[in-house]
Amino acid sequence: MIPRLVTLVVTTVLATGSLGNAHDLWINQGGYRNTAGEWCCGSGDCFVVPKDDVATSGSGYILRSYGEVVPYNETQTSPDGAFWRCKRADGTRRCFFAPPPNS
Repeated sequence: MIPRLVTLVVTTVLATGSLGNAHDLWINQGGYRNTAGEWCCGSGDCFVVPKDDVATSGSGYILRSYGEVVPYNETQTSPDGAFWRCKRADGTRRCFFAPPPNS
């Protein structure tokens, strides 16, 4: 029984790139790029932004804890319905995903 469990865990890690990072599968394999043409994400650089940390304005999504506004034209649709912020090594935003309107 233990070898099957180890095989399952190793297969999961290889398929998703990590344990518990469901976004790795859809973001990394989705071929997403930002408006500058950069690939959106690698393992470990995308994080869920809690809904209560996000507001909207006429110009875009306000990410309160990051002190930034993401213009609507730089936002991509999140197929899992969550807000995601992907960052560069220096912490600046690379990509932002938001739930589809009316969800």
